[in-house]
Amino acid sequence: MSAEQPNGRVPDSAYFDRWYADMDISPVKDEIMARHLGVPGTYAGSTGALPWEGLDEIARELRLQPGDALADIACGRGGYGIELARRCGARLFGVDFSAVALKHAETTAHRHLEEHRAGFAVGTLTATSLPSHGVNALLCTDSVQFAEPPAAALEEFRRVLVSGGRLALTTWQPTRPDPRTPPRIKALHLRRDLERLGFKEITLARRARWRAIEWALYEEVVATPNDGRDLALASIQQEARRSLEQFDSLQRIVVYATAP
Repeated sequence: MSAEQPNGRVPDSAYFDRWYADMDISPVKDEIMARHLGVPGTYAGSTGALPWEGLDEIARELRLQPGDALADIACGRGGYGIELARRCGARLFGVDFSAVALKHAETTAHRHLEEHRAGFAVGTLTATSLPSHGVNALLCTDSVQFAEPPAAALEEFRRVLVSGGRLALTTWQPTRPDPRTPPRIKALHLRRDLERLGFKEITLARRARWRAIEWALYEEVVATPNDGRDLALASIQQEARRSLEQFDSLQRIVVYATAP
């Protein structure tokens, strides 16, 4: 689940700044998400919709070694990348275009990582500001679809990865034609575009359990009372209703690949 404007346009940084600021004063949404996703209390409010159990798989697939550099692109409030860096002894570089989200990520990193193990910078999916061939692994959770076009983000990911570096992406994919499916999801052709860019060892897999967790999360979010003053909860409720309406037309996927 990720923030989405009702008009279907790709949200800009100002939109996300407001969205994250609302969360800071509206903890109900974060509590519901953390409980369903299995997020530890010290990370509550710092993650998206990827279940915490997914990090076990991603950590294996990224093959990080102590001292390696990990990029978390569109990191939001940073929880996933911070935890991966903690587990693997990696150095973390988080990138997002919301300064509000990055401020939260810095606070979380200070709680979980030694000093100088994490740095955060404003950037986008297609212009990360990271040096070429500077990271050993790259994570992008539930955000690659926001790049215009998504293939441009994959080109940027290839640029910043070392040869042989590993990539992990999570997102959604249509299961059948549905006019309600967001155009940006329809525009994803991850295997094709990764192959065109020379990536190897490409794996694209469905994760039905992650999707089932989303269903339970959406159901509780929609059923939670809200007098309209909790703006973060109202935003996620709106998105949850849309998601439930087209739930069977999308599946949860994870993609892994090795940079050329």
